[in-house]
Amino acid sequence: MSSRHHIDDFMRGQIIGKIEEGRKITDVAREFDIAHSVVSRLWKSFKSTGMCSRRHGGGRVRSTTPAEDSFIVLTSKRNRRITAQQVANQFLAASGKQISRKTVARRLRGGGLYALRPVVCVPLTRQHGTARLQWCREHHNCTEQDWAYVLFSDESRFSLSSDCRRQLIWRESGTAYRPENIQEKDRYRTCSIMVWAGIMINGRTRLHVVANGTMIETIYGYSVSHPKFRLYFQFPRKL
Repeated sequence: MSSRHHIDDFMRGQIIGKIEEGRKITDVAREFDIAHSVVSRLWKSFKSTGMCSRRHGGGRVRSTTPAEDSFIVLTSKRNRRITAQQVANQFLAASGKQISRKTVARRLRGGGLYALRPVVCVPLTRQHGTARLQWCREHHNCTEQDWAYVLFSDESRFSLSSDCRRQLIWRESGTAYRPENIQEKDRYRTCSIMVWAGIMINGRTRLHVVANGTMIETIYGYSVSHPKFRLYFQFPRKL
């Protein structure tokens, strides 16, 4: 199989010259490592047109200019939750030129923007990032034995209301957690329940359900019994 994917005009001239010298198409194709069918079509085209250079296709004329492409990308970056059809409508109002939403989507992909689901969480502030970095630096030398005395816990609230997450945003790859690409977490103001659980190196806790109220420090009821601050959690049977 041929390993060449492109034939320039100089090589086309060489191929035509060798065939005119009396060489067989099969031998020429083998010499240039090109498929027999490619050389055959080139020879037939030369005999009918007298030209060995490639004819550039007419193709469809591009509907937008580079400046208009920049306008489309900038519009989506200013409002990342805008739809392709809405961008097309704004483009029509600004330029008087009508384009389809598919054209908008192609221009945005060309600008590195893709329609993806936003991350749903509480955006971290600079203070959050600083505190987390400091915590990591303080614990990066901890051994496996040290981590055996640590219990990681978290809680989550489940509500009758939910976010279907059907709305997409335009963003670049690898930018999911940038503040402008994060959707604020639903605070669940309707009927809901809270669940809590913890994990450790050698196991996990049971899933505790809090039907009324929230998880507060007095519910945990912890006590320190080790220099490494090993925490023992005791939950009341009924909350």
